[in-house]
Amino acid sequence: MPPPPDPRPIDRDADRPAPIFELSVIIPARNEEASLPACLASLLAQDDPTFALNRDWELLIVDDDSTDYTHAIAAEAATAHPGVTVMNAPTLELSAGKRAFTGKTNACWAAAQASRGRWLLFTDADTLHEPGNLLRALHEAKKNNAALLSYSPRQIVTGLTQHALMPLVFSELATVYPPAQVNDPATRIAAANGQFLLVERSAYFAVGGHRMVGRSVLEDVDLAFNIKQSKRRLHFRYAPDALSTRMYRGFGDMVEGWSKNLVLLFPHALQLAAWRLLDIALLLLPVLLWLFPHLVLWQRAAIVVLWVRNLVRFYRRVARSNFPALDTALSPLALPLFIYLLVRSWMNHKLFHQIAWKGREYRTGR
Repeated sequence: MPPPPDPRPIDRDADRPAPIFELSVIIPARNEEASLPACLASLLAQDDPTFALNRDWELLIVDDDSTDYTHAIAAEAATAHPGVTVMNAPTLELSAGKRAFTGKTNACWAAAQASRGRWLLFTDADTLHEPGNLLRALHEAKKNNAALLSYSPRQIVTGLTQHALMPLVFSELATVYPPAQVNDPATRIAAANGQFLLVERSAYFAVGGHRMVGRSVLEDVDLAFNIKQSKRRLHFRYAPDALSTRMYRGFGDMVEGWSKNLVLLFPHALQLAAWRLLDIALLLLPVLLWLFPHLVLWQRAAIVVLWVRNLVRFYRRVARSNFPALDTALSPLALPLFIYLLVRSWMNHKLFHQIAWKGREYRTGR
């Protein structure tokens, strides 16, 4: 049975500037002075005679109330490069006592309305784009007849904790959102990565764009779901050939970021935490050989066989993360932290109904 019609208002892209570029690249940026220069350099390097800035594409940088040098960095790029525009995000609205937008959705929606591209690329300030990436992405979207193309970047990680934890998270993402099912129009599974989200303008405004997912802190997945529900195609893949990103620059950022997202990415977060707790127990099975030295041979052999079997299963699952072998090997060390973050995320969303991100607090679930 087909789903019921969406009762939400449809935005027909009326009363906005007519598209004159093939692409508008949109960067929402809040306190990104450490990341923005390298991101801009990688994007501005896309400018060449076959795909020229201010002829074929434009770049819009939205300063989301930054308190550092983000605006100055963006303004310098705009002064040096025609086709680069710097905007200030509108003041966050309140609706029924809640913010009508998060900071990111507010910035993205404002830039989308000002954009003049037939395609809109939303990309984060912590991304690094490979040469020719923009033009290749447009070709890939059109080749796959996709209204929305999204890439999962190669993750740049630093420090033991990130090297061990990130493969655990991304292996679970690959399990819950397998690209083959995301790309299959017959399934309801939808996914996208806001670090690189390319969407056809008409499709974006037809489903209401970021306005319709304004309060979401998982706006990329929700926007992809709306596109797929409108019977348009998605194309999602791991794309180390296209771009890379450094999501978190410190332990605190990582804890805050995953606490914000995990329960939304994994709706059964407590159940997942229980399964990962079982992983710890199974990986520690050899301890039984030390605790019980008088076990008979067949009992000792059974413990070893069970341990090896579960070790193989564990590493096969984590290998789906597309992280290097060394990071995958280190991942058991981060199981306690992963469990903690799953529980923390569940508590923030389900018990406290409040999350924090980049100096702002948002109410959730009410």
